[in-house]
Amino acid sequence: MDSVSSSLIIDIDDEYEKLVIRMNPPRVTVDNTSDRNATLVKVDSVNKHGSLLDVVQVLTDLNLTIRRAYISSDGEWFMDVFHVVDQDGNKLSDDEVTDRIQKSLAARAYNFRQLSRSVGVEAAADHTSIELIGRDRPGLLSEIFAVLADLKCNVVAAEVWTHNSRMASVVYITDEANGAPIEDSDRLANIKRLLRYVLKGNRDKRSAKTAISIGETHTERRLHQMMYADRDYDIDGVEVEVPMNARVKPIVNVENCVERGYSLINVQCTDRPKLLFDTVCTLTDMQYVVFHATIIAEGPEAYQEYYIRHLDGCPISSEGERQRLIHCLEAAIQRRTTEGLRLELCCEDRVGLLSDVTRIFRENGLSVTRAEVTTRGSQAVNVFYVTDTSGNPVQSGAIEMIRSEIGEAILRVKDGSTYSRSKSSPEDRGRFSIGSLFRSRSEKFLYNLGLIRSCS
Repeated sequence: MDSVSSSLIIDIDDEYEKLVIRMNPPRVTVDNTSDRNATLVKVDSVNKHGSLLDVVQVLTDLNLTIRRAYISSDGEWFMDVFHVVDQDGNKLSDDEVTDRIQKSLAARAYNFRQLSRSVGVEAAADHTSIELIGRDRPGLLSEIFAVLADLKCNVVAAEVWTHNSRMASVVYITDEANGAPIEDSDRLANIKRLLRYVLKGNRDKRSAKTAISIGETHTERRLHQMMYADRDYDIDGVEVEVPMNARVKPIVNVENCVERGYSLINVQCTDRPKLLFDTVCTLTDMQYVVFHATIIAEGPEAYQEYYIRHLDGCPISSEGERQRLIHCLEAAIQRRTTEGLRLELCCEDRVGLLSDVTRIFRENGLSVTRAEVTTRGSQAVNVFYVTDTSGNPVQSGAIEMIRSEIGEAILRVKDGSTYSRSKSSPEDRGRFSIGSLFRSRSEKFLYNLGLIRSCS
């Protein structure tokens, strides 16, 4: 079949899908009377691969908590019921919010094919998007932001995940001079080249990757896709250092229901925000279709049950495929699990702010396990999860020193119970010396790249 014929078939498929959706538009019902403690969002729509993820993504992007969900999908139609509350645990009383849910879901249902190509709802047309993936190490984030600052790039948003010794990040930048996206091909090539050097370091010669684009992306879904492609779930033969404060591993069971022709997945783990999005995202990207599901997340534990088939209509066919699915779901849950002390930084934004803050973290022997960087108007609103360089809770002396240097009013500890409050010991003071030594090595590395001037 030649390319012209293939293109014609795709166009016919697109037009057929649009026609089906016009004839059967999605129905979204918001019900505040059936459940005393939650708002019910009911969705009836044509069933296409990825449609469940689209619905869950809308609810997640609206910062709604899904306490229960019942999903049923047979044939060409799916019917979902979600019990949701706002961030404060209250029912949805704002008509604008419910109207936004209806409009968002309707727009997604009409645009399935386009969404599958440019995964996203967060417009980034006024930014340049940088994707980074490589081996994680202490100080890596500091080096990345230092490179961008030296190259006159302003970071307006970023998200960083680490899992199984790997780091993935999506960073949105603008030109420091005019606040516009960076489009010059030579400049972008130089940015990619220098960031790849930083990612490779001394130990990641082959797998470090960078990519740059201008357009739309859904940051969190893209991070899942990047880490999945990087095989962060594959720990066979890889030594993974498990920190002392590591969370309990999720329980994932997969078995076949021969009489019904499905594979059954049961997931039990600690509940947290966006958990359903993470599991559904992984199933979708692994080319599985959810036909029926029950989700219960009304306490500290969350329970998820899925009846799935592969896109070809078959259940899981081998033990190898079953184990791979288990490992991938475990990884999807753990990537966003927040280990470490949460630090919140809120202050007037300026160029180089992230470079300075992460440098101070590095100098005091802290490692960033996760980061969320946003800019709201002229304000920088950043969240960092930090441990010491061994993945253990940080000492209070290190936190006090960092806050005094950055500013106690702008850097706040969200949960003081997750770090040690013991007084500074000789070991703590030694850690600061080690941090200074690490800084000198890191600065030497950046100096050799021509990114900083000598301080001697």
